[in-house]
Amino acid sequence: MANATNLVIVESPSKAKTIGKYLGPQYTVKASMGHLRDLPKSTMGVDIEGGFIPEYLPLENKSEVIEDLRKSAKKAERVFLATDPDREGEAISWHLKELLELPDQKTSRVTFNEITKKVVEESIAHPRDIDYSLVDAQQARRLLDRIVGYQLSPLLWKKVRRGLSAGRVQSVATRLVVDRENEIRAFQPKEYWALEVLLQRNGKPGMFNAKYYGTTRKVELENEEQVNRVLQDIEGKDFTVTSVKQADKKRSSAPPFTTSTLQQEASRKLNMTPKRTMSIAQQLYEGIDVEGEGTLGLITYMRTDSLRLSNEAMDAAAHFIKNRYGAPYYYGKHHVFKTKSGAQDAHEAIRPTHVELDPEKIRKSLTGDQYRLYKLIWSRFLASQMADAVYDTVAIDTKCAQHTFRSTNQSVKFSGFLAVYEEGRDEEVAQEDSPLPDLQVGESACCVDLKKEQRFTQPPARYTEATLVKAMEEKGVGRPSTYAGIVSTIQEREYVNKSGKLLMPTPLGEVVTGLMLERFNDIIDVEFTANMENRLDEVEAGKQNWKAVLADFYKGFHQEMLEAEKALEGTRLKVPDEVTEEICEVCGRNMVVRIGRFGKFLACPGFPECTNTKPIVEKMPGRCPKCGSTILKRKSKKGYAYYGCERGAECGFMTWDVPTAEDCPTCGQTMFKKAGKGRNKPFCVNEQCANFLPEDQRGYYKKKTTAESEEPQKPAKKTAGKAAGKTAAKKKTTKKTSKK
Repeated sequence: MANATNLVIVESPSKAKTIGKYLGPQYTVKASMGHLRDLPKSTMGVDIEGGFIPEYLPLENKSEVIEDLRKSAKKAERVFLATDPDREGEAISWHLKELLELPDQKTSRVTFNEITKKVVEESIAHPRDIDYSLVDAQQARRLLDRIVGYQLSPLLWKKVRRGLSAGRVQSVATRLVVDRENEIRAFQPKEYWALEVLLQRNGKPGMFNAKYYGTTRKVELENEEQVNRVLQDIEGKDFTVTSVKQADKKRSSAPPFTTSTLQQEASRKLNMTPKRTMSIAQQLYEGIDVEGEGTLGLITYMRTDSLRLSNEAMDAAAHFIKNRYGAPYYYGKHHVFKTKSGAQDAHEAIRPTHVELDPEKIRKSLTGDQYRLYKLIWSRFLASQMADAVYDTVAIDTKCAQHTFRSTNQSVKFSGFLAVYEEGRDEEVAQEDSPLPDLQVGESACCVDLKKEQRFTQPPARYTEATLVKAMEEKGVGRPSTYAGIVSTIQEREYVNKSGKLLMPTPLGEVVTGLMLERFNDIIDVEFTANMENRLDEVEAGKQNWKAVLADFYKGFHQEMLEAEKALEGTRLKVPDEVTEEICEVCGRNMVVRIGRFGKFLACPGFPECTNTKPIVEKMPGRCPKCGSTILKRKSKKGYAYYGCERGAECGFMTWDVPTAEDCPTCGQTMFKKAGKGRNKPFCVNEQCANFLPEDQRGYYKKKTTAESEEPQKPAKKTAGKAAGKTAAKKKTTKKTSKK
């Protein structure tokens, strides 16, 4: 591209690759690899007294990228900053402009709601200036979190445990989990009874179930005495059908995905964490090499709170639905969904960029996770433009003495959007009743069996990652771009544990939350945090000054810090031990989780009398390819993760590759993938399988052959070979060598 006169800067290489194919030879597309400068790591980097002036420094590990972009920018006649279309993306573009010292006259900002040839060309043709209101909103968020983290974390170190850190929004999310756990502990179950009768039609074939409803109105049976009273009243008596109601009930499709609903549904249906969901969605947005199509961005931008869809997308969906499913399955017109009040509505809802690329058509070009998530997004979008499902519903009341029993049933009359997609649910769905016979009003029946069952009301359910994201959205805590980071951070900081799908606070999380509630009530208050998000939105809209928002916040926070330091002087809060079900083989006590220099381990609480300890191992998905047992994640002495059979030396299986939840479609054995970050495709390790992938093709660093590496591998001699050894050492160039 020697003749290129324009430079386009994006964040990632995959995005650069996709956009580069759409633009001509006059454009060079390069990746910044994310942020290139940030606040310093070792200091707060915010001059509070000077008016909240941030100190931004180039990232040390990005020096080569910065230098390369600087050279390319100097050669280019025009520079297009094409980072993601949100606050953070706008801030990255501004940082690039400042860091590369780009003049206004040669710098333009472009954004892509979807990475398709049409949208990329249109955006490049209609650039804009950097939106400094968006930049200010992002700076305000970054500085707020830095101030809270750098001033509050040292207090936690001194008063609770070394190494702790506190976050502004993460603390509120932890509080939600802690509050729910306290609700569960305080819950008092209430007794109630269920009464169901099996009725046989008199003189006609057919039996049906009916559940107790009440007398003149719906009544809850609160104890066995009330149940027995009903049974006495109906004993030996016939039941009469008093009401038969039949109706068609319509059910509309769910709207297309927003960031929040995508994370919730991927958690429910695909068992993906919000962080994993957003990582895979980013890959689908930036571009995938699709066989026969080239590199394509498969979905629109995935950080959005809008339900808006373009007319072009809805037209394409209408055409696809009519052709594949038939005209009755189309909604009949554009199905427009109303975006909730308070949403930023900056982008469309999440949808496929090309609805004609159905998941099965491009499955071979996608990894397992990419395929599953793309199918979820594609199906939800298509269903949103399809006709309502129609159910045939029946409700029958039968009466005995003064007591009414009700039978209900519904069946699908017309599937509509259900032919493509049905939304997942957080709660258990009650099983549908059996089909009912064709009953008429006045018809009689007799009781042939009855069932009474004592039940108790249940406490509120613990949060899952899906329901926590939903709660944060409803309460206004965080924004679409932050949900995934919040949920993963509170787990990484060990304030919350995940058991199966359920989130539970750790003893540490409860102690820290208690301290925050007592001393920093504003920071951990849901309403206060939601209000702060609204103020950041107003900064983005240009209605508030970002430094004034910081000043208002810091005034109260600083006073709380001073009061907390004084009140907690000489105090250290004890974190209760986390008791496990693991039994100490030496003394029989339940072992507890302790933290040492190398992380968590199991220890006997009887120390110093009993000094027994054990490592903590993590169960992985899949099965051992040698014996079919469970695979455990372990750590080597140097701290590297590896994976081995739970039977240890008895089996002998061990690998550095990561086991996945996917099975090989050919041999059925567990598939593995290369360790590390990135979109690594799973592969089969069964040498007898046609899908077996040899080790040298799995993407690992390829070692040099013996012939290539023979000379450097020879040990340097202390005589004539000394100079050669020094020369070789210089070529490797490390900081230590240069100092010596």
